[in-house]
Amino acid sequence: MNITKTVALLIVLLLAAGCVEQDRYPVTGEECSPDDLVQGLDQSDCVPPIGI
Repeated sequence: MNITKTVALLIVLLLAAGCVEQDRYPVTGEECSPDDLVQGLDQSDCVPPIGI
């Protein structure tokens, strides 16, 4: 029963996170701009280095 509740909660949170304005960040609500530092990030910036 706990697994069912956990999965249901995750689904609700994912759906709620998708209901945000496109020009604002979902967590902070701050306005997005082309000058934001995160605009230049790609997938390889989020992967931890191997061998550490």
